[in-house]
Amino acid sequence: MADDKDLLDYISPVSQNLTNIMTIDNGINEINEVKHTNYSLYDNETGFLEYSNFTTDDYCSSNHSHVYLNVTCEFPINYAEPMYGYIAPFLLATTTVANTLIVVVLSRRHMRTPTNVVLMAMALCDMFTMLFPAPWLFYMYTFGNHYKPLSPVQACQAWNYMNEVIPAMFHTASIWLTLALAVQRYIYVCHAPVARTWCTMPRVMKCLIYIGIAAFLHQLPRFLDRQYVPHITVWRGHFEEVCRVEFSPWVNKVSLDAYFSTYFGFRVIFVHLVPCTSLVVLNVLLFKAMRQAQMNRRRLFKENPKNECKKLRDSNCTTLMLIVVVTVFLVVEIPLAVVTILHIISSTIVEFLDYRIANILILITNFFIMASYPINFAIYCGMSRQFRETFKELFIRSVVSSRNGTSSRYSLVNGPRTCTNETVL
Repeated sequence: MADDKDLLDYISPVSQNLTNIMTIDNGINEINEVKHTNYSLYDNETGFLEYSNFTTDDYCSSNHSHVYLNVTCEFPINYAEPMYGYIAPFLLATTTVANTLIVVVLSRRHMRTPTNVVLMAMALCDMFTMLFPAPWLFYMYTFGNHYKPLSPVQACQAWNYMNEVIPAMFHTASIWLTLALAVQRYIYVCHAPVARTWCTMPRVMKCLIYIGIAAFLHQLPRFLDRQYVPHITVWRGHFEEVCRVEFSPWVNKVSLDAYFSTYFGFRVIFVHLVPCTSLVVLNVLLFKAMRQAQMNRRRLFKENPKNECKKLRDSNCTTLMLIVVVTVFLVVEIPLAVVTILHIISSTIVEFLDYRIANILILITNFFIMASYPINFAIYCGMSRQFRETFKELFIRSVVSSRNGTSSRYSLVNGPRTCTNETVL
C-alpha cells in the first residue's frame, strides 16, 4: 500500500550531490545523497556473484545502492518482508471481502442515507489503498524479488504510481471522509435544524466529489515530480538495464526547497494535524451530546414508559457507533501523524531524529493502518441492527428462502422491531 515507504532525511538546502527522492505512503519523501556524481559503469557492481539479497546496512548505506531504484534499501527489509510479504496478503483478502460486503449492503435502496454514503466511500477508499500496491507487494516481498533491479522504465513508473502515489491519494481521501463523517454527525446531533439543509443527499454527494478532487490535486505533483531514465549497471556478473531516478525539470526550476516545503507543509497541516485534532474535538463533543441525550431518554422513559422515544435511542446508538469508527481511525493515524511531524521538524529546523528508528516506526504504523481496514465491517455488524439484518437478508436468509420458496424480506425490513440498544443507520 501507499503507507509502506520508509522515512529518510530531507536535507535543506540541497548540496551539489546527486539526490534521489523516494516517497512514503503518508506523503513524506526522502532524499538520499549520492556522493559520486561522476561514476563509472562499474561503480554499481555489487561484487557478489552469488548474491541473493543485499539487506546489510553496509550495502544500503553505500553509494552503490542509490544509483538506481533499489527496493531493498527503501525499507527496513527485516521488518518489511514478513509484514508486507506474508501477513499483508491475508489482510488484503480480508479487507477486500469485508469492504465489498460493506458497499453491497450500504448500497441497498433502503440503506441509502447521507451517513451511509460517506461510510461506503470510506470503505472504497480503504480497499483501493490496499488493492493498488498489492501486485507489487506480492512480487517484491511475497515472492522475494525485492533485491532484483527493477526495469524497464515503465515498470519503475508503475511501481511509483501504484505503490506510492495512488494509494496515498486514496488514503488522503479516506482521512478527509472520516472528518466529513464526524462533522456530519455533529451537525445531526447538535444542530438538528441545520442538518435538514446541509446534510441532504445532494450536498453530501457534492462533498464526496470535492474531497476526491482535492485528494487528486494534492497528489498530482507526485505523478510529475520525477522521471526514470535507463541506466546500465553490472548485476550478477552481467550488464543489466535498471532505472535511475531524477527530478523533473520543473521541480529543479522551482527549487527543491520550495517544492518540498510546500508539499510537506500542506500535508502536515491539512492531512494530519487539522483532521486528527478536529476528530479528537468532535469525538469529545459527540460523546458529551450523547450522554446528554441518554439523560433525556431516561427522563422521557420515566414519564411515559410505554412510549419511549425510539428516534432518540436510535440516534444515540448511531452516534456511539460512529464514535467507535472515528476512535479506531485515530488510534492508528495519530502515531503516523506524530512521526511525520517530527520528521519535518528534524529535517527543517534541528536534526534530532534517529531515522533508522523512524523508518521502522513508519513501517509499523502503516502496517497497523492496513490492519484496521477490515475492523469497520465488524463494528457495523456488531453495533448496527439494520446493517446486520440487511446482510442476513442478502447473504443468508435469501439462500434459505430460495430453498423454501418463500421470502423473509417483510419480517426483516418492514416488520416490527423490538426495543434494543442497537443502531439503525
